[in-house]
Amino acid sequence: METINDHSSSVAPRLIAIANQKGGVGKTTTTINLATALAAVRKRVLVIDFDPQGNASTGFGVEQSARTVNAYHVMIGEATLDQVIATTDIPGLSLVSSGVDLSGAEIELVEVENRLYRLKTALKGHVDNFDYVLIDCPPALGLLTVNALNAADAVLVPLQCEFFALEGVSHLVRTIERIKQNYNPDLEIQGIVLTMFDKRNNLSDAVASDVREYFGDIVYDTVIPRNIRVSEAPSHGKPVLLYDTGCAGAQAYIHLASEVLKREKSLAA
Repeated sequence: METINDHSSSVAPRLIAIANQKGGVGKTTTTINLATALAAVRKRVLVIDFDPQGNASTGFGVEQSARTVNAYHVMIGEATLDQVIATTDIPGLSLVSSGVDLSGAEIELVEVENRLYRLKTALKGHVDNFDYVLIDCPPALGLLTVNALNAADAVLVPLQCEFFALEGVSHLVRTIERIKQNYNPDLEIQGIVLTMFDKRNNLSDAVASDVREYFGDIVYDTVIPRNIRVSEAPSHGKPVLLYDTGCAGAQAYIHLASEVLKREKSLAA
């Protein structure tokens, strides 16, 4: 595996929400493989599966039967974060799993005080031994995603190279700005990563060009290609970096992790 030359330890954990209100853009795949690449360079990483579909948990090989206490129980106050953090087969990488019951939290928390800050409160004092906390958000801008954005220091946005991509991400950026103005003034966009890039398709090039022109330097140089091995990996309960390290998709995520670390270093300077 290509190495990323960064072994320093963060003073405080960085909380990064991986968000896009549109489904099928590579959000969970990015969370799983970015976390794995960061752990590979000895960063201590916690992934919070905050999507009721629980795909990040599946992608790390966690069976449904092992998710009896998960992010839902933290959100409704039935468990502390410490009680639901589980180690994975990947050294240095831990996981808070999710299940379909998390979808009920949106309804159950409607009348609860501080419902927009439940995750932030739950994380306080419980993630100090991690360098990075990656929150895999659901594909919607509901209560769960708002909780994630209120808890996060930054947002990483996976953006599929397709026709309506720019319109969708513009809406998300406006939402991030509203969160910043009203709830979390420190929130910033960590970066936008172009996913599912098909070099045989002129539309992919056109979308990539438009996104870079519109958003400038916050768009990562690394582009995640369409890759069959990336698609296959979750069915084996493995990140693609473990399933097939040499494939184009795995190598792209290694490069993305390197860029993320460089950007984090410049943000901290």
